[in-house]
Amino acid sequence: MPDTLLAAEPAPLAFDPARAALVIIDMQRDFLEPGGFGETLGNDVSLLQAAVGPCQRALAAARATGMLVIHTREGHRPDMADAPPAKVERGAPTARIGCAGPMGRILIRGEAGHDIIPELYPAAGEVVLDKPGKGAFYQTDLELILKNRGIDTLLVAGVTTEVCVHTTIREGNDRGYRCVALADCCASYFPDFHRVGLDMIKAQGGIFGWVSDSAALVAALGNKTAARSSAA
Repeated sequence: MPDTLLAAEPAPLAFDPARAALVIIDMQRDFLEPGGFGETLGNDVSLLQAAVGPCQRALAAARATGMLVIHTREGHRPDMADAPPAKVERGAPTARIGCAGPMGRILIRGEAGHDIIPELYPAAGEVVLDKPGKGAFYQTDLELILKNRGIDTLLVAGVTTEVCVHTTIREGNDRGYRCVALADCCASYFPDFHRVGLDMIKAQGGIFGWVSDSAALVAALGNKTAARSSAA
């Protein structure tokens, strides 16, 4: 199929939707809702809500074209054997990873808070990837999934921009994937970190990748869908 052109910085990116994946990082209740891990660290979780609507639009466009969709969740085994002590020791002693919270044990797989928010809940057949760290490649089978599907381009959304999104894009870039941060589909508890994180990705001619947004993706995939419908 001919390449689709995505408006982006530092330059437009031509990509094939059949070889691209929408990767939605950690849109979990523990990070976005009151009472979760994000709030226990002293953050204003309402700041992350800005990414929900744009993520919904990007997700709908990806689903309409049959693009591979991958959702990630950061969290740990119930026995916490995969949770490093240095990570567990963060936060108030009574509100750390593994402690009981309003949505179950904080950042523990299988608990309500660990799951993805209802607005972006995975559809049947979409990949849900549980990861113990910040990056989506670390200690997961993400790279195997991508290689099996012939993926070369990652459209990355989610939270937080400067931590899990940035780490995943850096990991993907090192592995040879073309990585695009969808700016309005990402968010941070610190707006300045969000801005600078995006600037770092596209600096120096795109040292880690590209920066685009949900409107550009919807437009690009809409053109592709229209062309496919005309051909049919």
